[in-house]
Amino acid sequence: MNVLDNYVLGMDCGTTNIKAIILGQDGKKVAEASRPSKFLTPGPNMQEQDANDWWRQSKEIFQSLVAQAGQEVVDRIRGISISSHTVTLLPVDENGLPLRNAMTYQDGRSARELYQILTKMGFDHFVNTVGGQPSVSFLPCKLLWFKRHEPELFTRTYKFLQASSFINFKLTGKMTQDVDQATRTQCLDMNTMKWSKEIGDIIGIDLDKYLPEPQSVDEIIGYVTDQAAAETGLKAGIPVVAGCSDAMASLYATGMSKLGEAGESSGTTSLVFVGSKEKSPLDIPVVTRPCSIDGMPWIFDAPIQTSGAALKWYIDKFAAEERAYCDEHHLNIYNYLNEQALHTDPGSNGLFFFPYLLGERAPIWNEYCRSMFIGLSMTTTREDLTRSIFEGTAYALRHVITTVKESGGRCDALRICGGGAKSKTWSKIKASMLHCPVYLLNEDSGDVPVGDALIVGHKVGVFPDLTEAVKSVVKVDEVIQPNEEWAKVYDQLYPYYVNMYQSLDANLRALRQTVTDIQKDLHPEYR
Repeated sequence: MNVLDNYVLGMDCGTTNIKAIILGQDGKKVAEASRPSKFLTPGPNMQEQDANDWWRQSKEIFQSLVAQAGQEVVDRIRGISISSHTVTLLPVDENGLPLRNAMTYQDGRSARELYQILTKMGFDHFVNTVGGQPSVSFLPCKLLWFKRHEPELFTRTYKFLQASSFINFKLTGKMTQDVDQATRTQCLDMNTMKWSKEIGDIIGIDLDKYLPEPQSVDEIIGYVTDQAAAETGLKAGIPVVAGCSDAMASLYATGMSKLGEAGESSGTTSLVFVGSKEKSPLDIPVVTRPCSIDGMPWIFDAPIQTSGAALKWYIDKFAAEERAYCDEHHLNIYNYLNEQALHTDPGSNGLFFFPYLLGERAPIWNEYCRSMFIGLSMTTTREDLTRSIFEGTAYALRHVITTVKESGGRCDALRICGGGAKSKTWSKIKASMLHCPVYLLNEDSGDVPVGDALIVGHKVGVFPDLTEAVKSVVKVDEVIQPNEEWAKVYDQLYPYYVNMYQSLDANLRALRQTVTDIQKDLHPEYR
């Protein structure tokens, strides 16, 4: 291998796996590695991960990258950037040791705390402070729940970290917080860009004391220590930047470069980006965030809770017959389901799937809605069920894009990276649902760690012109055009998707509370 002068390392700590790459100044990967992440479910509405596993897996990944790339390349790594899923509550002591498992953004146990915070602060005032719709996904209610239910651990807490912050701490010895994830916690006052004293007072926690001061995404926060170098095989002294959420890294990884382009990082969840000329108000369902891409000063940033996760759930829970067939014929289950979905008509013969398996974030922002099949009949086929999963997640995408367009965003084309980009059936449905072409990004260039590598590469001078670097790094494999017949069907059915949910909203809220109360009565240990 011809060794170049400069390389960068990008890593993403995702919900289902941790993965990383080493990228050369020519835009080519020289090494990549990943390890699966494990979810823990200690009770109803509880989703946790073990932070010690994050570091163990990260070490294995770094060691694998070093073995693949060779020492000459490793010695030329000029910077490291790490992104992660967000928002996470991870309390650590003064030595950086985790005091409990991390509560992830999918954890919904603190719904009552969220309600109490909103009651004291007022819904509108809260929204105009944090710049987003309140949700159990975010940090204020989790902090209050932790303080209330685990007071002994709270008294031992020194700082609360995000997943990427924890890995950065293990690399550099510095406890930090990047500004991108800080804006997503709903603890930051978006008017002052400082931790909200008012929210802190309501939950009884000094946020300035327990949350590290936000730093720019590309600010160098420290350097790989001798100890970290010994554990990972990396060279001591490599600069490490503050990093960002997987959402921000995904934005860079999609290769968006001009207004009119939208992006979707389609994995376990979906992260949707739509550019805008103007800053949005703070009191709408999806708000803009500052963007550093030339000609795109603002970006709408919208997370969808379960997209790829919905398909995996369907395979695990309902597709036993299809799994058995694939095992017998040595077929890939995902490819097989893509084919089966095409054996029925668009609209799945009137069957709707609502992908709210873990509640929903954008654009409805509530933890109590749940998935539904509506339209089942005696004539419903397995192919209808399969296609409805693809279509339901595409309806959710259209719901987001429509909301953003109403607030000034533009979507003339959709660029998709991540696992969802592998499904042409899904992409054809999305193109038809949105009335725009879908650009499928090359598997080697459109992944989240690529975005991390571009961020740090620009900071340390490996990619001095970010726009040109994006063009050389992020490749389009195929362009999927809308199917006009499908599009006509989806235009007729989409209003039902929105209206049926809205009609059931109040009942879903009440049902969720009733079911939670029943579970607590049946299982006192979960109270």
